[in-house]
Amino acid sequence: MKAVIQTVLSITAAILLYFLISSIMAPIDFTQEKEHRYNATIARLKDIRTAQVAFRSEHHHYTSSFDSLINFVKNDSFRVVRQIGSLDDSAAVAEGRVSRDTVSVCVRDSLFKRSGFVLDSLRYVPFTNGRATFDMAAGEVKTGSKVIVQVFEASVTNKVLLAGLDKQEIINLDDVASQLNRFPGLKVGSLTEATNNAGNWE
Repeated sequence: MKAVIQTVLSITAAILLYFLISSIMAPIDFTQEKEHRYNATIARLKDIRTAQVAFRSEHHHYTSSFDSLINFVKNDSFRVVRQIGSLDDSAAVAEGRVSRDTVSVCVRDSLFKRSGFVLDSLRYVPFTNGRATFDMAAGEVKTGSKVIVQVFEASVTNKVLLAGLDKQEIINLDDVASQLNRFPGLKVGSLTEATNNAGNWE
């Protein structure tokens, strides 16, 4: 009988230890996975920003359509002013050996030449297996000095980005964002103010 009690106590202790370790590790595991997903998503949002800035340089406005944005990067080009010679070289300037030339550069080859980059993935939120896309919109806002500024915003909420992780941890994360009057997730740009296309992680 004593052996049975000892066995039961040992099993109970092991179970309690397991739950204790799990309760300690759960928030740590959540934070590590959250940071992993955040880093990949920030990289994707930076790519969207790069593409949008190039798009605006040619069309004088941003786009709310990923189809238009991806097609632009795939098939279009933008103009770059190339300077031949240095304006700091007074002799070259005097002799007329300094000039500027406008050339067309393929957007994809110029901005997204890195190995492994899949342009068609630009719209998709990482870790969602292609089931979720970023919310994206474009418009214009008036600054305090009454200047009309073109703006865009691309975003994803924590609920989408962190789907499959601990729901209570996601709720806690969103509560903190709400208390700080911040977006509950990741976004780049803004539709309500001119932020110079900053990301909310910057």
